[in-house]
Amino acid sequence: MIEPKRIESNCDDITLVQITDTHLFADDKGELLGVNTLSSFSAVVTDIEKQPFDYDALIMTGDVSQDHTDASYARFEQGIAPLKKPCYWLPGNHDYQPSMQSVYPSTQIQQDTHILAGKHWQIILLDSQAEGSPHGFLNQQQLQFLSDCLSQYPERFSLVLLHHHPLLVGSQWLDQHCLHNSDEFWQTLQPYHNVKAILCGHVHQNFHQLHQQVEVLTSPSTCIQFKPQSNDFALDRVAPGWRSLVLKSNGQLETQVHRLEGEVFLPNFEAQGY
Repeated sequence: MIEPKRIESNCDDITLVQITDTHLFADDKGELLGVNTLSSFSAVVTDIEKQPFDYDALIMTGDVSQDHTDASYARFEQGIAPLKKPCYWLPGNHDYQPSMQSVYPSTQIQQDTHILAGKHWQIILLDSQAEGSPHGFLNQQQLQFLSDCLSQYPERFSLVLLHHHPLLVGSQWLDQHCLHNSDEFWQTLQPYHNVKAILCGHVHQNFHQLHQQVEVLTSPSTCIQFKPQSNDFALDRVAPGWRSLVLKSNGQLETQVHRLEGEVFLPNFEAQGY
């Protein structure tokens, strides 16, 4: 296995900020269902800057781009620069990995798939992209990598990241596009007792449920929000947002969803899909 990167901290706890599903365009006027995604992303970054707490790293759980362009990925890099924190990313179904990898050779944005976070945790980033499809899939190489990380550091609590949700969120149209081999994923985790949480993007909503004694969380997008518990495509009125997480030294997870104030970024509610 490749030697994991490290997040060093003077504190026993590790604090993370998750940004997900920015859906940026090369054009700074680019809109997704009526929302200017660059403007809403910038507003989220400003909101993070205003927070009174310090944190160790950013994590980006996929769908950085909507149009696959190098320029859209550069916009993300430019957008998070004021935060001055390392950012670890994984691809979503909308992402074009050759562009991501060519635009992000910098020290701030990294595709490190295994991170030792402080003294007590490890973070494992998985690639669930099934190229050309909105649903997710973890190939055998990814599943083996997950198993190897968990067995190599059994003394560390584990946070597993992937774009697609491995647990149904209760929206029929979204759940068609879940992780399609979720049974294999959960079987891979079953022998290990050091997995504390799984963190995803993709569904553009807040979801938090316990499964096999593991917390499963999804988070708001920085742009449009999908209405929870909706069988057909539906948009929500709640504001764009982000998530903070504190990985405690005792294995507990403290987390909070943060949203922008007001209704500045309302989408086109007449839209039937995207």
